[in-house]
Amino acid sequence: MQKQKLCISILLVMILSFSLLVPSFAEDSVYVWSTNSKEIDENIINVNSDNNLHDDNAPSNNLNLECGSAILIEQSTGQILYEHNIHEQLRPASVTKVMSILLIMEAIDSGKISLTDNIPCSENAASMGGSQIWLDPRETLTVDEMLKAICVASANDCVVAMAEYIAGSEEAFVQMMNDKAKELGMNDTTFKNCHGLDEDGHVTSSYDISLMSRELLKNHPDITKYTTIWTDSLRDGKSQLANTNKLIRTYKGATGLKTGSTSLALYNLSASATRDDLSLIAVIMKAPSTKIRFAEAQKLLDYGFNTYSFKQFAKKQEIAQTVTVDKGVKRAIEIVFEEDAGVLLEKGKDKQVEQTITLDENIKAPITAGQKVGEATYSLDGKLLTTVNLVAKESVEKINLFTMTKEIVYKWIDLLRT
Repeated sequence: MQKQKLCISILLVMILSFSLLVPSFAEDSVYVWSTNSKEIDENIINVNSDNNLHDDNAPSNNLNLECGSAILIEQSTGQILYEHNIHEQLRPASVTKVMSILLIMEAIDSGKISLTDNIPCSENAASMGGSQIWLDPRETLTVDEMLKAICVASANDCVVAMAEYIAGSEEAFVQMMNDKAKELGMNDTTFKNCHGLDEDGHVTSSYDISLMSRELLKNHPDITKYTTIWTDSLRDGKSQLANTNKLIRTYKGATGLKTGSTSLALYNLSASATRDDLSLIAVIMKAPSTKIRFAEAQKLLDYGFNTYSFKQFAKKQEIAQTVTVDKGVKRAIEIVFEEDAGVLLEKGKDKQVEQTITLDENIKAPITAGQKVGEATYSLDGKLLTTVNLVAKESVEKINLFTMTKEIVYKWIDLLRT
């Protein structure tokens, strides 16, 4: 039996050596899934871009909104679907807390804090007016409980306590907020506090609110576990919480996000909802009443869901195809989508989208896992909608005496184990 294995091993070594040394003559050219010969427009709407996109055809207040400013965007792309005075600087009130919540979630996800951490309450936090749960300086609440109070009841005392815990002081936390705003391109925004109570110079715009709302929902989706709570309680049931966002109860698919109102800011809202893989964010600022605030947010969301759909073509890491590798210890590898591939479309046009797979002309080893080897593009009527990178699923070493010998030894060992 051992002699038989040895003979097979020698034969395998000879065959493998020959196959690895023979150059590859397979075609390494372009692979296309399309018969459309039209030239593709350079106007790109990319679902994987972190830059928000302005649609020149986005209607401007033909819905006759009564609020001072409004915007509707698609969450995954950031594409603007509707706009009305979107860069007017206005007082955000408690919608400010979207940024505070974003920084809290970043601290959690980075491991800086955890949901079970006990958060103390300072005299400063306890002294906050407006919406609050009446924190006592002698008590502590967990981060989980604090988030619940902030997202559901818009608790000013809790958000200040969290700010002090994360940054050391509210002032340092506000600096973090402004730094994050700059990073996100929120050029209409200056934060003066973390809660949103009126303060001169504390301003933002509906456009900027949509930016930070998108960042929160896109990169920290677990926040909807809090923003979708309708009623709950704290302190062993002694403190009742009711969501200030009434759309959570009345609007199908609502996922959040944050209300805000003061006598100067009037009524503001960042409202998010998802239906049939389409996620939208509607921002209303300076509405004359709370009833109009919710009605106009619903009007924007209805417009988006009635007009658009989101078509997904592939998931991240989904296999696109198998390709030949030249001069590699492996002759072929699988290539996968680097990110989700999907496009925002007007309803009824999803079947007209054309997919084109383009590979590098010469795919040679060495190749590292995640290395770009091609692109998948999606177009409609000659207009490029989105481009997604295609990457190698695994690494492939270049063939040489060392790698060839190593590969032969591995094959030999595997054979002997059988």
